[in-house]
Amino acid sequence: MSAARTVLTTRVGIVGGGPAGLMLSHLLARAGIESVVVEKRDKDAIHATHRAGILEAGTVRMLTEEGVDGRVLTEGHEHEGTVLRFRGHSHRIDFQELVGESVWLYPQNEVFWDLAAARERDGGDVRWSVTDTEVLDLESDTPRIRFTDADGTPVEIRCEVLVGADGSQSICRRAIPREARTDHFIEYPFAWFGILTEAPPSAPELIYANSDHGFALISQRSDTVQRMYFQCDPDEDVEAWDDERIWDELQRRVDGPDGFRLERGPIFDKTVLKFRSYVCEPLRHGNLFLVGDAGHTVPPTGAKGLNLAFCDVRVLAPALVAALRDGDDSGLAAYSATALERVWKAQNFSYWATNLMHVRRDENPFEQKRRYGEFAAVTGSVHGSAYFAESYTGWPDA
Repeated sequence: MSAARTVLTTRVGIVGGGPAGLMLSHLLARAGIESVVVEKRDKDAIHATHRAGILEAGTVRMLTEEGVDGRVLTEGHEHEGTVLRFRGHSHRIDFQELVGESVWLYPQNEVFWDLAAARERDGGDVRWSVTDTEVLDLESDTPRIRFTDADGTPVEIRCEVLVGADGSQSICRRAIPREARTDHFIEYPFAWFGILTEAPPSAPELIYANSDHGFALISQRSDTVQRMYFQCDPDEDVEAWDDERIWDELQRRVDGPDGFRLERGPIFDKTVLKFRSYVCEPLRHGNLFLVGDAGHTVPPTGAKGLNLAFCDVRVLAPALVAALRDGDDSGLAAYSATALERVWKAQNFSYWATNLMHVRRDENPFEQKRRYGEFAAVTGSVHGSAYFAESYTGWPDA
């Protein structure tokens, strides 16, 4: 005989214990709204997963002003600009001068760790390492989450609102009937070959480099560990690349008349990152609401993924508080349209930046020269540079 299912009740059930789900739970708790978060992964495993992290100014403000008490200001690195490098010539985009904002280099897995610590500190109910998760009765007044807890106990959570924050393979999104949602997506004909290396920084700020050989991103993680990428085929075999070959390819992408040289070191992590653009419309079905990668994904070129997830939370959290505490459902009714307005702006910027920076196999000389004209228009005009700076650091909230 199977074990009896333990039934819990809460106001908001959240599937997904990544940064978006934990931030939402944190904000709800500060407003007196209880929630339960369920996550299939182990907390330490998530923390050990290396993820890039460029945080918009608004994301940093959420972390620092909402009581997370994280390390972004003490261990993160403020960047007041970034470098666009085309054909070996560097052009700095000065964020502070153009739009009065900065971004922070702070890895996503460290954002997660700070939020997990805050939920533990505040007594939040977060269930790690759950299995067999399913969501039910999404159109009812009592949607449910069923799962097996880490100790093997079958559990059912009955809630008033269910939030899917469970990433790009979201079971919550897949639970929405196909006739009730529209899936918009495109795939890109290239990927990123990413490395982590023990080396000092090659530059004080990120470098987005385009050359005839393809794109490269020269990024950082800390004073001693750096993250770098170069454009590759989606089916590239990482085992075919030794350290010397990788470094030579990266250097080839950034070579120029200024003699810029990368700081080299041993490479301890290699991966191929495939990406696509995706949006689910709407972001609500009954009493289910999608946030972050569960509802939309962007290519990493524009550094929008985590930031866009936090923007969703910034819209949904006060709407949930108004509905559950004050009886005002207007924010929930407007959530999908409000969040999607910013999502599509971010999709446009990410798509534009990706196509500006990368080289397609079938390009002809006209297309290559046209791209350089576009780059010159962006870097040679204060208005073009300001568009890049505002889009990259994050648009002001309406």
